[in-house]
Amino acid sequence: MSVDLATVKRVARLARIAVSEEEASRMTGELNGILGFVEQLSEVNVDGVEPMTSVTPMVMRKRDDLVNDGSKAEDIVANAPASDRNFFQVPKVVE
Repeated sequence: MSVDLATVKRVARLARIAVSEEEASRMTGELNGILGFVEQLSEVNVDGVEPMTSVTPMVMRKRDDLVNDGSKAEDIVANAPASDRNFFQVPKVVE
Protein backbone atom coordinates (compact mmCIF):
# COMPACT_ATOMS: atom_id res chain seq x y z
CA MET A 1 0.00 0.00 0.00
CA SER A 2 1.27 3.43 -0.86
CA VAL A 3 0.21 6.77 0.58
CA ASP A 4 0.03 9.79 -1.69
CA LEU A 5 -0.05 13.50 -0.88
CA ALA A 6 -3.85 13.71 -1.17
CA THR A 7 -4.28 10.89 1.38
CA VAL A 8 -1.95 12.60 3.86
CA LYS A 9 -3.86 15.87 3.51
CA ARG A 10 -7.20 14.08 3.93
CA VAL A 11 -6.06 12.25 7.08
CA ALA A 12 -4.66 15.51 8.48
CA ARG A 13 -7.98 17.25 7.81
CA LEU A 14 -9.94 14.43 9.47
CA ALA A 15 -7.61 14.60 12.48
CA ARG A 16 -7.97 18.40 12.46
CA ILE A 17 -4.21 18.87 12.19
CA ALA A 18 -2.88 21.87 10.29
CA VAL A 19 -0.27 20.56 7.82
CA SER A 20 1.70 22.69 5.39
CA GLU A 21 2.56 21.50 1.88
CA GLU A 22 6.16 20.83 2.93
CA GLU A 23 5.12 18.86 6.03
CA ALA A 24 2.62 16.82 4.02
CA SER A 25 5.26 15.82 1.45
CA ARG A 26 7.65 14.84 4.28
CA MET A 27 4.92 12.84 6.02
CA THR A 28 4.14 11.02 2.77
CA GLY A 29 7.65 9.53 2.77
CA GLU A 30 7.52 8.71 6.47
CA LEU A 31 4.13 7.00 6.25
CA ASN A 32 5.21 4.99 3.20
CA GLY A 33 8.27 3.84 5.19
CA ILE A 34 6.09 2.77 8.11
CA LEU A 35 3.67 0.91 5.84
CA GLY A 36 6.60 -0.80 4.11
CA PHE A 37 7.82 -2.07 7.47
CA VAL A 38 4.33 -3.36 8.31
CA GLU A 39 4.23 -5.19 4.97
CA GLN A 40 7.55 -6.84 5.87
CA LEU A 41 5.98 -8.11 9.08
CA SER A 42 3.25 -9.85 7.11
CA GLU A 43 5.90 -11.98 5.41
CA VAL A 44 6.93 -13.63 8.69
CA ASN A 45 5.66 -17.20 9.12
CA VAL A 46 3.68 -17.34 12.36
CA ASP A 47 2.03 -20.74 11.91
CA GLY A 48 1.77 -22.52 15.25
CA VAL A 49 2.67 -19.43 17.30
CA GLU A 50 0.22 -18.78 20.12
CA PRO A 51 -0.96 -15.17 20.57
CA MET A 52 0.54 -13.46 23.63
CA THR A 53 -1.03 -11.08 26.09
CA SER A 54 2.11 -10.81 28.20
CA VAL A 55 5.81 -11.58 27.92
CA THR A 56 5.58 -14.03 30.80
CA PRO A 57 2.86 -16.67 30.86
CA MET A 58 0.34 -15.95 33.58
CA VAL A 59 -3.22 -16.75 34.48
CA MET A 60 -5.58 -13.85 35.05
CA ARG A 61 -7.01 -13.64 38.54
CA LYS A 62 -10.78 -13.57 38.36
CA ARG A 63 -13.39 -12.92 40.97
CA ASP A 64 -16.74 -14.62 41.19
CA ASP A 65 -19.42 -12.66 39.36
CA LEU A 66 -21.92 -12.31 42.18
CA VAL A 67 -24.72 -9.79 42.46
CA ASN A 68 -24.75 -7.96 45.79
CA ASP A 69 -25.67 -4.56 47.17
CA GLY A 70 -22.09 -3.72 48.09
CA SER A 71 -22.97 -3.42 51.79
CA LYS A 72 -22.39 0.33 51.59
CA ALA A 73 -25.91 1.74 51.42
CA GLU A 74 -25.62 3.43 54.83
CA ASP A 75 -22.24 4.93 53.94
CA ILE A 76 -23.58 6.29 50.64
CA VAL A 77 -26.54 8.14 52.14
CA ALA A 78 -24.70 9.18 55.30
CA ASN A 79 -24.10 12.75 54.05
CA ALA A 80 -27.46 13.16 52.32
CA PRO A 81 -29.62 15.97 53.70
CA ALA A 82 -32.61 13.60 53.78
CA SER A 83 -32.93 9.86 53.28
CA ASP A 84 -35.50 7.15 53.86
CA ARG A 85 -34.58 3.44 54.04
CA ASN A 86 -31.23 4.13 52.28
CA PHE A 87 -32.86 6.15 49.45
CA PHE A 88 -32.12 9.81 48.77
CA GLN A 89 -35.06 12.13 49.39
CA VAL A 90 -35.29 15.12 47.09
CA PRO A 91 -37.85 17.92 46.75
CA LYS A 92 -40.73 17.23 44.39
CA VAL A 93 -40.11 19.02 41.09
CA VAL A 94 -42.92 17.63 38.91
CA GLU A 95 -46.58 18.13 39.70
